[in-house]
Amino acid sequence: MTTKNLLVEWLVEELPPKELNKLGDSFASGLFESLKDGNLTESDSEMTAFASPRRLAVHVTHIRSNSLKVKKRIKLMPEKVGFNSDGSLSDAMRKRLTKEGVHDQAVQNGIVKLESVVENETSYIYLESETGGESLEIMLPVRLSKVIFNLPTNKFMNYQISDGWTTTHFVRPIHGLVILHGSSILPMGNFFSQRGLEAGRETQGHRFEASISPLIIRDADSYEAQMENEGAVIASFTKRRAEIVRQLEAAAKKEGLTLITDDALLDEVTALVERPNVLLGQFEKEFLDVPPECLILTMKANQKYFPLVDSAGKLTNKFLIVSNITPADPSAVIQGNERVVRPRLADAKFFFDKDRKRDLSVHGRGLDKVVYH
Repeated sequence: MTTKNLLVEWLVEELPPKELNKLGDSFASGLFESLKDGNLTESDSEMTAFASPRRLAVHVTHIRSNSLKVKKRIKLMPEKVGFNSDGSLSDAMRKRLTKEGVHDQAVQNGIVKLESVVENETSYIYLESETGGESLEIMLPVRLSKVIFNLPTNKFMNYQISDGWTTTHFVRPIHGLVILHGSSILPMGNFFSQRGLEAGRETQGHRFEASISPLIIRDADSYEAQMENEGAVIASFTKRRAEIVRQLEAAAKKEGLTLITDDALLDEVTALVERPNVLLGQFEKEFLDVPPECLILTMKANQKYFPLVDSAGKLTNKFLIVSNITPADPSAVIQGNERVVRPRLADAKFFFDKDRKRDLSVHGRGLDKVVYH
């Protein structure tokens, strides 16, 4: 049986950055396992997950057009329990067949066979049937819907589709669905059409820097390259994160400084940009009078900046910005970020200077009202 590679992409509004990596991995692995359970994969099938602020996608190699036919042989019950004295199926046998998904008419019509086997002087009934052979076009919508609408998040949104009346829900509003088996579009049937979605090959790249809009995906295998070359989007979360690290380290080295690394911040920034561009910013040196922990917290938690330290490990007044755009003249972006962080640092310096006007022993009196448990 011939196989083709499968691509599924959901184009959505900006996903929660702290959940993006988890959502991308869950969607990709969930669909892959569902396809495997449905006997639609081969032994050498491989999965590649993609996740950017506006998309969840997965590429799976060697997917069958029809599920593999599998013969089943299940031990049911002793023959004397499974049949009545007149040879008809007993109620116990009917219930067991129903549990196995077999209608008793299938047995009577010879579609499913029951075999009697003697074991230790007792005759047992075995069920022999053949499952599989269903088309990918029929199986995928059901399996895809179970995966996509059961992602591990509590932040589902209710929203109206384009008709303005019908309400559906997802992590963020869905704007497009790409499903390609090789170069062929797989239709998704009523389940998705009722939610205003039709599968196709059309998607969107970077909001501002894509060279083509909309972006037409030729086939499942061209997705990643087209997204990067034509859409200006590094679709892989892992590759985008690695590119950010590379640019951060190169920018720090150029200044002769060292980067303060933070894996959680790296993951969050990776989830905020589609094509990273690292820029260098700085603030007034007078703010360095504030304890470095306060400055670092403000830059990392509030502004998503990466602080830089000198060779002695002392915090400097320079920091790195991960931008989502790459203008010919980045000065406006740098100045904008410097203008935003300056009031935060000024507030920190104001309260620190105010606290320093009181003796430390005075501050300690406030602990008298604190009960430690």
